[in-house]
Amino acid sequence: MSNNPFSQTPATILIVDDNAKNVQVLGTILMDAQYRVAVAHRGQLVFDLLPKVKPDLVLLDIMMPEMDGYEVCRRMKADPATAGIPVIFLTAKTETDDIVLGFDLGAADFVSKPFRAKELLARAQTHIALTRLQQSLEKKNQELEAALANVKTLSGLLPICSHCKKIRSDNNEWQNIEVYVSEHTEADFSHSICPDCARVHFPDYNVHP
Repeated sequence: MSNNPFSQTPATILIVDDNAKNVQVLGTILMDAQYRVAVAHRGQLVFDLLPKVKPDLVLLDIMMPEMDGYEVCRRMKADPATAGIPVIFLTAKTETDDIVLGFDLGAADFVSKPFRAKELLARAQTHIALTRLQQSLEKKNQELEAALANVKTLSGLLPICSHCKKIRSDNNEWQNIEVYVSEHTEADFSHSICPDCARVHFPDYNVHP
């Protein structure tokens, strides 16, 4: 069964834990669920792996030597390149203050140790799906904005008839200049008459320049 309903590409999960047994158990559960797995045994190694692995999710232990999970999460969320990666804390720390601190630092979720495989997989799938859906929406919005900018912007040379002043469009059709400008810009027309035309067509009309 695919672990991601929004893409055929298997998601990658980075496990950050200094306990080798925990890593082995987690890795087996995740690989059996068809996830790709990367491992960092120390907090500092995370920042070497992130640009290479580009994980869809980080499972992060809190209690680690040298750099704990809180600091890893804080640094990840402070960097625009990694701030969007969801972090799930794996921890035996279940005090309210500990959980609130984790959320304040930007964690997406908590899973208590000892964890249950089904709960872990359900939470992982949920956060990966949400992140990929958000990325897909952002990409579509960018594409839409680019398309609108292309449609609504006049640029380059516009072939115009020297006699009737029609514009030749991209599909080689000649259009009234008002129609062309209306389709390619946000401009609206308000019709009037210039003094020169007024003198030609309405010679008896008193025109003030």
